[in-house]
Amino acid sequence: MRASPGPQGAQASHPPLVVAVHGWMLSGRLWDPLRPCLVSPWSLWCPDLPGFGECPRPRELQPNLASYGRWLAAAAQDQAQGRSIVLMGHSLGGSVALHAASLLGSQLAAMVQIGSGGGVYQPRPFARLRRGGAAFLQLRPRWLGPWAAESPWRGPLMAETRAARGLLATSTHRGAVRQLPMLTAALTVPSLWIVGERDRVMEPRYVRHLASFAPNHRVELLARGGHLPMCEQPQLLAELLMGWFDGIGLDPGAALDPLDGAGAVGGLNSPGGA
Repeated sequence: MRASPGPQGAQASHPPLVVAVHGWMLSGRLWDPLRPCLVSPWSLWCPDLPGFGECPRPRELQPNLASYGRWLAAAAQDQAQGRSIVLMGHSLGGSVALHAASLLGSQLAAMVQIGSGGGVYQPRPFARLRRGGAAFLQLRPRWLGPWAAESPWRGPLMAETRAARGLLATSTHRGAVRQLPMLTAALTVPSLWIVGERDRVMEPRYVRHLASFAPNHRVELLARGGHLPMCEQPQLLAELLMGWFDGIGLDPGAALDPLDGAGAVGGLNSPGGA
Protein backbone atom coordinates (compact mmCIF):
# COMPACT_ATOMS: atom_id res chain seq x y z
CA MET A 1 0.00 0.00 0.00
CA ARG A 2 1.39 3.37 -0.98
CA ALA A 3 1.57 5.88 1.84
CA SER A 4 -0.09 9.24 1.36
CA PRO A 5 1.28 12.53 2.66
CA GLY A 6 1.44 12.93 6.42
CA PRO A 7 -0.15 15.59 8.58
CA GLN A 8 0.62 19.23 7.96
CA GLY A 9 2.35 19.33 11.32
CA ALA A 10 5.14 17.26 9.78
CA GLN A 11 6.01 20.21 7.57
CA ALA A 12 6.96 22.54 10.39
CA SER A 13 9.62 25.22 9.96
CA HIS A 14 12.32 22.88 11.27
CA PRO A 15 13.15 19.35 10.10
CA PRO A 16 11.69 16.50 12.12
CA LEU A 17 13.86 14.59 14.58
CA VAL A 18 14.33 10.95 13.57
CA VAL A 19 14.47 8.87 16.76
CA ALA A 20 16.20 5.53 16.07
CA VAL A 21 15.45 2.80 18.62
CA HIS A 22 17.73 -0.23 18.85
CA GLY A 23 16.64 -3.80 19.45
CA TRP A 24 17.17 -6.32 22.22
CA MET A 25 20.66 -6.43 23.81
CA LEU A 26 22.01 -3.75 21.46
CA SER A 27 22.64 -0.01 21.87
CA GLY A 28 22.43 3.28 20.00
CA ARG A 29 25.76 2.47 18.33
CA LEU A 30 23.81 0.10 16.11
CA TRP A 31 22.92 3.07 13.91
CA ASP A 32 26.47 4.44 13.50
CA PRO A 33 26.95 3.09 9.93
CA LEU A 34 23.74 4.85 8.83
CA ARG A 35 24.73 8.33 10.06
CA PRO A 36 27.14 9.35 7.26
CA CYS A 37 24.73 8.04 4.61
CA LEU A 38 21.88 10.38 5.50
CA VAL A 39 21.93 13.78 3.85
CA SER A 40 22.07 16.83 6.14
CA PRO A 41 20.05 18.47 7.65
CA TRP A 42 18.22 15.32 8.76
CA SER A 43 18.67 14.97 12.52
CA LEU A 44 19.15 11.44 13.85
CA TRP A 45 18.99 10.72 17.57
CA CYS A 46 19.97 7.21 18.64
CA PRO A 47 19.43 6.80 22.39
CA ASP A 48 20.47 3.82 24.44
CA LEU A 49 17.37 2.31 25.98
CA PRO A 50 17.67 2.20 29.79
CA GLY A 51 19.69 -0.80 30.90
CA PHE A 52 21.51 -1.03 27.57
CA GLY A 53 24.61 0.65 26.20
CA GLU A 54 25.68 3.46 28.51
CA CYS A 55 22.22 4.30 29.88
CA PRO A 56 21.44 2.98 33.36
CA ARG A 57 17.89 1.89 34.09
CA PRO A 58 16.13 3.89 36.80
CA ARG A 59 14.88 1.57 39.51
CA GLU A 60 11.31 2.77 39.00
CA LEU A 61 11.34 1.88 35.29
CA GLN A 62 9.84 -1.57 34.90
CA PRO A 63 11.39 -3.80 32.20
CA ASN A 64 8.34 -4.15 29.97
CA LEU A 65 7.23 -2.71 26.64
CA ALA A 66 4.63 -0.31 28.01
CA SER A 67 7.05 1.27 30.52
CA TYR A 68 9.79 1.58 27.92
CA GLY A 69 7.31 3.10 25.49
CA ARG A 70 6.46 5.80 28.03
CA TRP A 71 10.16 6.43 28.65
CA LEU A 72 10.83 6.71 24.91
CA ALA A 73 7.97 9.13 24.30
CA ALA A 74 9.10 11.45 27.11
CA ALA A 75 12.77 11.28 26.08
CA ALA A 76 11.97 11.93 22.42
CA GLN A 77 9.83 14.95 23.24
CA ASP A 78 12.59 16.34 25.44
CA GLN A 79 15.16 15.95 22.66
CA ALA A 80 12.88 17.23 19.88
CA GLN A 81 12.23 20.54 21.67
CA GLY A 82 8.90 21.03 19.94
CA ARG A 83 9.83 19.65 16.54
CA SER A 84 7.97 16.83 14.81
CA ILE A 85 9.21 13.31 15.52
CA VAL A 86 9.73 10.28 13.30
CA LEU A 87 10.01 7.06 15.30
CA MET A 88 12.27 4.42 13.72
CA GLY A 89 12.44 1.11 15.59
CA HIS A 90 14.50 -1.98 14.90
CA SER A 91 13.32 -5.44 15.95
CA LEU A 92 12.15 -5.26 19.59
CA GLY A 93 12.79 -1.52 19.42
CA GLY A 94 9.94 -1.38 16.92
CA SER A 95 7.57 -2.72 19.57
CA VAL A 96 8.79 -0.06 22.00
CA ALA A 97 8.16 2.57 19.32
CA LEU A 98 4.60 1.33 18.78
CA HIS A 99 3.92 1.72 22.51
CA ALA A 100 5.32 5.26 22.38
CA ALA A 101 3.41 6.36 19.28
CA SER A 102 0.06 7.23 20.82
CA LEU A 103 1.75 9.22 23.60
CA LEU A 104 3.30 11.65 21.11
CA GLY A 105 -0.02 12.84 19.72
CA SER A 106 0.21 15.29 16.81
CA GLN A 107 3.98 15.62 17.34
CA LEU A 108 4.45 12.20 15.69
CA ALA A 109 4.97 12.69 11.94
CA ALA A 110 5.74 9.15 10.75
CA MET A 111 6.71 5.65 11.85
CA VAL A 112 9.47 3.42 10.43
CA GLN A 113 9.78 -0.23 11.42
CA ILE A 114 12.92 -2.18 10.46
CA GLY A 115 13.04 -5.94 10.92
CA SER A 116 10.06 -5.62 13.23
CA GLY A 117 6.82 -7.52 12.91
CA GLY A 118 4.85 -10.24 14.62
CA GLY A 119 1.43 -10.15 16.17
CA VAL A 120 1.19 -13.94 15.93
CA TYR A 121 1.58 -15.84 19.21
CA GLN A 122 3.70 -18.99 18.87
CA PRO A 123 4.08 -20.78 22.23
CA ARG A 124 6.88 -23.21 21.40
CA PRO A 125 9.17 -20.90 19.38
CA PHE A 126 8.76 -18.15 21.98
CA ALA A 127 9.55 -20.58 24.80
CA ARG A 128 12.73 -21.62 22.98
CA LEU A 129 13.62 -17.97 22.46
CA ARG A 130 13.22 -17.21 26.17
CA ARG A 131 15.34 -20.22 27.14
CA GLY A 132 18.05 -19.30 24.66
CA GLY A 133 18.07 -15.68 25.80
CA ALA A 134 18.28 -16.69 29.47
CA ALA A 135 21.18 -19.04 28.71
CA PHE A 136 23.06 -16.30 26.85
CA LEU A 137 22.56 -13.84 29.69
CA GLN A 138 23.89 -16.36 32.18
CA LEU A 139 26.91 -17.47 30.15
CA ARG A 140 28.06 -14.23 28.49
CA PRO A 141 31.54 -13.08 29.62
CA ARG A 142 30.56 -9.69 31.03
CA TRP A 143 34.12 -9.12 32.24
CA LEU A 144 35.10 -8.53 28.61
CA GLY A 145 32.80 -5.51 28.36
CA PRO A 146 35.30 -2.82 29.45
CA TRP A 147 37.74 -4.03 26.78
CA ALA A 148 35.12 -3.92 24.03
CA ALA A 149 34.40 -0.18 24.03
CA GLU A 150 34.40 0.11 20.22
CA SER A 151 33.09 -3.38 19.51
CA PRO A 152 29.50 -4.16 18.51
CA TRP A 153 29.65 -6.90 21.16
CA ARG A 154 29.82 -4.36 23.97
CA GLY A 155 26.04 -4.00 23.98
CA PRO A 156 25.24 -7.69 24.52
CA LEU A 157 28.08 -8.02 27.03
CA MET A 158 27.11 -5.06 29.19
CA ALA A 159 23.29 -5.06 29.00
CA GLU A 160 21.62 -5.13 32.38
CA THR A 161 20.39 -8.66 33.08
CA ARG A 162 17.02 -7.69 34.57
CA ALA A 163 16.21 -5.27 31.77
CA ALA A 164 17.19 -7.77 29.07
CA ARG A 165 15.36 -10.71 30.66
CA GLY A 166 12.28 -8.64 31.45
CA LEU A 167 11.89 -7.18 27.96
CA LEU A 168 12.41 -10.58 26.33
CA ALA A 169 9.86 -12.24 28.61
CA THR A 170 7.19 -9.55 28.33
CA SER A 171 7.57 -9.08 24.57
CA THR A 172 6.93 -12.80 23.95
CA HIS A 173 3.99 -12.98 26.37
CA ARG A 174 0.65 -13.85 24.79
CA GLY A 175 -0.97 -10.55 25.78
CA ALA A 176 1.91 -8.40 24.51
CA VAL A 177 2.05 -10.21 21.17
CA ARG A 178 -1.67 -9.84 20.60
CA GLN A 179 -1.52 -6.17 21.52
CA LEU A 180 0.84 -5.34 18.63
CA PRO A 181 -1.85 -5.44 15.89
CA MET A 182 -4.06 -3.12 17.96
CA LEU A 183 -1.23 -0.63 18.46
CA THR A 184 -0.42 -0.81 14.74
CA ALA A 185 -4.06 -0.28 13.75
CA ALA A 186 -4.17 2.80 15.97
CA LEU A 187 -1.39 4.57 14.04
CA THR A 188 -2.60 7.85 12.58
CA VAL A 189 0.56 8.63 10.57
CA PRO A 190 2.18 7.02 7.51
CA SER A 191 4.35 4.00 8.31
CA LEU A 192 7.20 2.34 6.42
CA TRP A 193 8.02 -1.31 7.13
CA ILE A 194 11.44 -2.52 5.98
CA VAL A 195 12.68 -6.11 6.08
CA GLY A 196 15.56 -8.00 4.50
CA GLU A 197 14.58 -10.89 2.26
CA ARG A 198 17.15 -13.05 4.12
CA ASP A 199 16.10 -11.98 7.61
CA ARG A 200 15.84 -15.14 9.72
CA VAL A 201 15.21 -13.34 12.99
CA MET A 202 12.04 -11.64 11.76
CA GLU A 203 10.89 -13.25 8.54
CA PRO A 204 9.26 -11.02 5.91
CA ARG A 205 5.88 -12.73 6.23
CA TYR A 206 5.60 -11.64 9.86
CA VAL A 207 6.54 -8.07 8.97
CA ARG A 208 3.90 -8.01 6.24
CA HIS A 209 1.34 -9.46 8.67
CA LEU A 210 1.81 -6.75 11.27
CA ALA A 211 2.11 -3.98 8.69
CA SER A 212 -1.24 -4.98 7.20
CA PHE A 213 -2.99 -3.61 10.29
CA ALA A 214 -1.62 -0.09 9.71
CA PRO A 215 -4.12 2.09 7.86
CA ASN A 216 -1.49 3.96 5.83
CA HIS A 217 1.58 1.81 5.23
CA ARG A 218 4.20 0.71 2.76
CA VAL A 219 6.34 -2.45 2.94
CA GLU A 220 9.83 -2.60 1.40
CA LEU A 221 11.77 -5.85 0.95
CA LEU A 222 15.54 -5.39 0.79
CA ALA A 223 17.12 -7.77 -1.69
CA ARG A 224 19.86 -9.90 -0.11
CA GLY A 225 19.27 -8.07 3.18
CA GLY A 226 19.42 -9.59 6.64
CA HIS A 227 18.26 -8.47 10.08
CA LEU A 228 20.65 -5.51 10.36
CA PRO A 229 20.31 -3.39 7.19
CA MET A 230 21.65 -0.30 8.98
CA CYS A 231 24.97 -2.21 9.23
CA GLU A 232 24.78 -4.42 6.13
CA GLN A 233 23.27 -1.97 3.60
CA PRO A 234 23.40 1.51 5.17
CA GLN A 235 23.51 3.46 1.89
CA LEU A 236 20.57 1.57 0.43
CA LEU A 237 18.63 2.02 3.67
CA ALA A 238 19.37 5.76 3.75
CA GLU A 239 18.20 6.23 0.16
CA LEU A 240 15.02 4.32 0.90
CA LEU A 241 14.31 6.39 4.00
CA MET A 242 14.96 9.76 2.35
CA GLY A 243 12.87 8.85 -0.68
CA TRP A 244 9.96 7.83 1.54
CA PHE A 245 10.27 10.92 3.73
CA ASP A 246 10.09 13.06 0.60
CA GLY A 247 7.12 11.09 -0.69
CA ILE A 248 5.02 11.69 2.41
CA GLY A 249 5.89 15.38 2.55
CA LEU A 250 8.44 15.57 5.35
CA ASP A 251 10.61 18.63 4.68
CA PRO A 252 14.20 18.57 5.99
CA GLY A 253 15.27 21.57 3.96
CA ALA A 254 14.57 24.35 6.44
CA ALA A 255 17.46 25.85 8.35
CA LEU A 256 18.02 24.37 11.79
CA ASP A 257 16.90 26.31 14.83
CA PRO A 258 19.70 27.73 17.02
CA LEU A 259 18.54 25.31 19.72
CA ASP A 260 19.57 22.48 17.43
CA GLY A 261 23.22 23.40 17.53
CA ALA A 262 23.94 21.47 20.70
CA GLY A 263 23.21 18.09 22.16
CA ALA A 264 21.79 14.97 20.53
CA VAL A 265 19.53 16.83 18.14
CA GLY A 266 22.34 18.89 16.67
CA GLY A 267 22.66 16.94 13.43
CA LEU A 268 23.44 13.56 11.98
CA ASN A 269 26.84 13.17 13.57
CA SER A 270 25.90 13.98 17.15
CA PRO A 271 26.59 11.19 19.65
CA GLY A 272 22.93 10.60 20.41
CA GLY A 273 23.46 8.42 23.44
CA ALA A 274 25.38 5.77 21.55
